[in-house]
Order: sequence, then C-alpha cells, then structure tokens
Amino acid sequence: MENIRNFSIIAHIDHGKSTLADRLIQLTGVSDARTFRDQILDTMDIERERGITIKSQAISLPYRARDGKDYVLNLIDTPGHVDFSYEVSRSLASCEGVLLLIDASQGVQAQTLANLYLAMEHDLEIIPVINKIDLPSADIEWVLGQIESELGLDPAHHLACSAKEGIGIGDILEAIVQRIPPPTGSPGASLAALIFDAQYDLFRGTLIHCRVFDGTVKSGDTIRFMFNDSVYRVEEVGRFLLTREKRAQLSAGEVGYIIAGVKTVSSVSIGDTITMDEKPCPKPLPGFREIKPVVFASIYPISSDDYEDLAEAVEKYKLNDAAFLYEKDSSIALGQGFRCGFLGLLHMDIVQERLEREYGLSIMLSVPSVRFRFTLKDGDVLTVDNPSHYPGPMAIEKAEEPYIRAAMMLPDRYLGSVMNLCIEKRGTNSNLRYLSPGRVELIYEMPLAEVIYDFYDRFKSMTQGYGSFDYDLIDYRQSDLVLLDILVNGEKVDALSQIVHRERARARGVHACDRLKEEIPRQMYKIAIQGAIGDEIVSRSTISAFRKDVTAKCYGGDITRKRKLLEKQKMGKKRMKMIGSVSIPQSAFLAVLKSDTDS
Repeated sequence: MENIRNFSIIAHIDHGKSTLADRLIQLTGVSDARTFRDQILDTMDIERERGITIKSQAISLPYRARDGKDYVLNLIDTPGHVDFSYEVSRSLASCEGVLLLIDASQGVQAQTLANLYLAMEHDLEIIPVINKIDLPSADIEWVLGQIESELGLDPAHHLACSAKEGIGIGDILEAIVQRIPPPTGSPGASLAALIFDAQYDLFRGTLIHCRVFDGTVKSGDTIRFMFNDSVYRVEEVGRFLLTREKRAQLSAGEVGYIIAGVKTVSSVSIGDTITMDEKPCPKPLPGFREIKPVVFASIYPISSDDYEDLAEAVEKYKLNDAAFLYEKDSSIALGQGFRCGFLGLLHMDIVQERLEREYGLSIMLSVPSVRFRFTLKDGDVLTVDNPSHYPGPMAIEKAEEPYIRAAMMLPDRYLGSVMNLCIEKRGTNSNLRYLSPGRVELIYEMPLAEVIYDFYDRFKSMTQGYGSFDYDLIDYRQSDLVLLDILVNGEKVDALSQIVHRERARARGVHACDRLKEEIPRQMYKIAIQGAIGDEIVSRSTISAFRKDVTAKCYGGDITRKRKLLEKQKMGKKRMKMIGSVSIPQSAFLAVLKSDTDS
C-alpha cells in the first residue's frame, strides 16, 4: 500500500483535464504511439466531439519515480459537468488527493470553485496545476493571485504545465508520488469497498468500478450490496489499464473492477458499499444518496410506426445509464411515448442524441418540466412532473417549486445584462463579489423551472462565452403556479400543456400561439389558437381562412344578391368548422418546443 497513490483530476469544463490524462498515460508507458489517440479515456463519439467527459473512467498507471521505486498511480477520472456532480463526489471519495487544473488564460471559473469545495469536504490533498502555459494569452502571475485570493491555497506549491505540448508532466507525476498520501486500511479486516461507477458489458453484464478501503475480494467470494441488500457471487476481479487486466484479488487501497453476474447497471447504486455476505463490515461507507432526476420530458417517435423500436432502444439505453428513468406515456396529439427523468439539461441532450445516433431513431421531446409539489386541501402532498397530472386549481391549498443557488463568474462588462436576465427569470437574494479587477462572482437564487428553458444559451450569448455557470438545488418554495393549456379550434393539445408561474403564463401562451400560427396550414375556415388558464383565455392567434370570391359573377344588379351569396358562404364555413378537425403537423410541435427567447 505504501506504493499506491489514488488521485483524480478536477477542473472547469475545457481546462484540459482529458489532455493532461492523455499525457500521463503516454509518459507512464501504458499507451504507445500505435494505440494512442487524443482523449483516450473518452470512449464515446459524443464525448470526443463535444470535448466533455460524460462517463468517468479509471486507469492504473505504473510509474518508476526518480528515487527508483515503482508506484501504481490510480487515476479516477471524473465527468466535467454540473449535472454529474454526485458521480464526481463519489469518485473523489475514492481518492486521497486531486490535481486542481486551472487554465492559464481563463483563471478560476465557477466549477473550479465548486470542485475545490467538494475536494475539501473529503479532506483531500490538493495540488494546484496551471495548464496551457504555452498560450500567448497565458498570465501565470494573475492566476497565482487568484489561487491565493479566491481558492485560499498556497501559490508557492503550484505546478505549471502545458498538457498539449507535454511540458512539466514529469514534475506532476513526482508531485503525485511525493505529496499525495498513500491509502490506509487493513487487508485483513472485513471487506468495505465503495462503488464509484458501473458500466454495462454486452457479454459479462455489469462491470462494477470500486475502491477497496478495507479487506480483500477475490473470485468465488459471496458479496452483498448494503443499500439494496442483494447478494452476488464474484466471477472476476481486476484492474483497469487501457483494457481490463484480470487479477487474483483486490486488496485494501486498490482500485479496480468486480464482475459478479449483475444483469443491469440499475441494479448497482453509485456510492453503495460492497461487503462480504458472511462477515459484513459494521456500517456502510459515508456519503451515499440515491440519484434523483430533476428535469422531466416525454420522448415520442416522429413516426408512430417506430414506437416498438423506441421501446427497445430505451430499454437497452437504460442498461448503460442508471440515472435515466422512464415510464410509458401517451398523448392524444403525439401517440405513444415515454416519460423520462434526467439529471439536468445536458443529460437530457445527451440521451436524445445517443438514442438518435446509436439506435437510428427520429424522436422528439416534449417541453421539459421539473418536479412541482402541491399540498391539497385534504392534506395530501402531490409531486407532479407531468402537466397532465396537474390537480384542479380548486383542490390546491399550496403550490411549491424547486429553487437553485446559481453561481456565475463573468467579466464585469457583462454584469448589467446578466443581472437583467436573472431578474427576468425571477432571481432573488443576489450576492455580488469582485474576485479580481474586471471579474465578478454573481450568486442568485432562482426557480429551476425558469433555468431549464433557455437561460444557459442566453447567458453564454450575453457573456460571449466568457461566463461560467454552476448551480445546486437548495429547497422548495411556495409559488403561484398555473396550468397553461393550448387550444386549437377549441380542442386542448395535451402535448403542449405546461405548468408555469402565473406571471409568465401570458408570455409563454403568446409564444406558443405565434409559433403554431406559422406552422399549421390554412383551412377553408378560420382556426383560433388560444392559450388558456382554466376558462380564462390569456393569448390568441387566428389563422385566416381561404376565401373564394363568390360574388365575382354578380356584375351589376341589386346589392341584396351579393349579400345572400356572402351569407350562404358564411353559413357553409360555420358548418364546416363544426365538423372539421385540424391536423397539427410535427413541425408545429418542434417549433413550439424550440428555445423560447421571446418569453
């Protein structure tokens, strides 16, 4: 155990985490020039294209230090987005130290701080590393000032590197060996291993990624998951290189995988404790919580014939992603589909893209929603994530919605426009702090329902990409919530219903009506598109009818002849409207669901 080091790399998005991991893998000789490729730990195409880590990976790096000793450095990679912050916390709980990576040209960002606090909570050794020192815009002195003033770390202990050019990588490996403490624990004690990730293998079932804190596990042992109390027999244990390497056993302090015939990823809870069935450890490892989705949307196939394919694709996708929840759903307008729960907007975007790419489907999502809480007059408390389950307004005693604390860092020249955006999104309790000349930290408490629509896109546009955004859920707060229905020709379109704040209802209704007016084809009669809260109409657009000139043949003669013909036409259109039904094209739904920047 003296020669093992367990560490992680944490950083804000796009500060060079995956590139630094690439250089460490190359320098320790795990990958040669023939097998190497950029972002080697990012195995999905979507990760490589977007430049983000979605699924964390682990790898063991053999390293001979300058003192001649051989070490095993276990790099536990972490996802880089706020949606996956719980997975990041479990990965950090498996380490003794972290490399805190900071971009030499951008400095400390929102997630740099958020990740630092996570590392401090776990009492880890923190090594600040300034990356991208080869850039012409790099300002190392400015970043050192930020490390001291904003992070509260000693700038004298920093390391500087360029992961892209391979500068300073040897010093980082030496710092990991010298400054990060070796793991503690007893190989002879009762088994206690923390699950920090799981992935699905088509032939072997679920691969459990774990860090062993106490005890030893080997093939043939009978293990128990302490949270869901299920028992499995171990088939294989090993460690991660670029491929899996089978081993005789995993002991205290080591990081590796366990294969135990677990059929699905959802049978494994991230953060759970593995112990022996016969001789369990006294208590589970701390910090476990169930992952709960915060954003909900319905997925429908564009063509109703593809429903069976979608059902199969969703079932297969669930094997790989335990955080993704789904249940059957149906809509009068869009047919059969699935109501799904996601960790956040990025997670929702990734699920949609992977379903379309990997399974060749054309799908559409309904308006994203959050989980609202309603206290009814009879005392029952109802949680609603689907507008179709909204209770009647007469039955509601109190309505509540989830609030977040949003931390934004941005150049001060954008401060006015960002504050206006936050106020528009019902932000309250603002807190403003100048971190350094020209840079501010802005904290607002905002309803999550307002953020999931178009907040992030508009924030990035306003700050020209220089702003960073991080959030965490705080609590539920009382709010004036109403159900906004969209009526076409007097008929409700259930797929477009939304639960919104009363102040925002009219703006959302106007947006939906205007978009539908552009997309629904004209008929021989007038079509009214309305936004309604109960019986109250809050917005309206009218699609005018095609009109035949029935008076064209009347040249001369009495005016009453023309009037009779016009009255006859009017009666015919009225009769047609009563029996006619408006078919709404798919493009109309897609148009309404697009980011509503007008509201």
